[in-house]
Amino acid sequence: MTKICFVHSGVELAEKAAKTLIDRHGNHELADADVIVALGGDGFMLHMLHKSIHHNIPIYGINCGTVGFLMNEHDLDNVPARIAAAKSVTMHPLKMIAKDQKGKTIEALAINEVSLLRETRQAAKIQITIDGEMRLEELVCDGILVATSAGSTAYNLSAHGPIIPLGSNLLALTPISAFRPRRWRGALIPNKSEVTLDILHAHKRPVSVVADSQEYRNIQTVKIHEDKSVTLNLLFDKGHDLEERILMEQFITS
Repeated sequence: MTKICFVHSGVELAEKAAKTLIDRHGNHELADADVIVALGGDGFMLHMLHKSIHHNIPIYGINCGTVGFLMNEHDLDNVPARIAAAKSVTMHPLKMIAKDQKGKTIEALAINEVSLLRETRQAAKIQITIDGEMRLEELVCDGILVATSAGSTAYNLSAHGPIIPLGSNLLALTPISAFRPRRWRGALIPNKSEVTLDILHAHKRPVSVVADSQEYRNIQTVKIHEDKSVTLNLLFDKGHDLEERILMEQFITS
């Protein structure tokens, strides 16, 4: 019998679903569980992935939110059997190492993306270096982001970045409202790359950095790479797996 830790986002639908499932199957503490069942939306799934990131426990999501891209359908029947038959998808987060204008070092992990955003009315000016080689001397923009495959359908897609299939071993480097160079639309880079983003004229044109939901302001430089030492494990019902959903996103016409 799988030991399940049921957690919910706090919204009414998720809370009721959690009570129903706990009454049926019991509940275990996170440290004692074999699997986490997260009831909520995509934001709650990201929260739980971060919370359990060092526990090495797979997470099975049940959608009680809006989009539910990272979740399974809202169905409370036969949950243990569905978990046992689920397809596992493994991912590695991005590791962000930033320095602010006072020289303080900040580290964070991001499952979807690391994004840099201008803090004032003035556009940001950012220099882009990949694996020690400067690729773009000056990008004038509202910001820029580095997205994983799982995150490529989130903020990255809204910023007109490419959708990246799982297993492609790529990251998306996507500008946000680029002013110069006008025709630069971003790049796809190997996921083994290290991206360095230096903020030019940082005091005059301050920039913040956001790793998923963690925000830090007045940044001077940011280094980003995929952290292979951390593995995330999501469980999906057959026919509803993340790889198929990312593929389907590329054929939506309305």
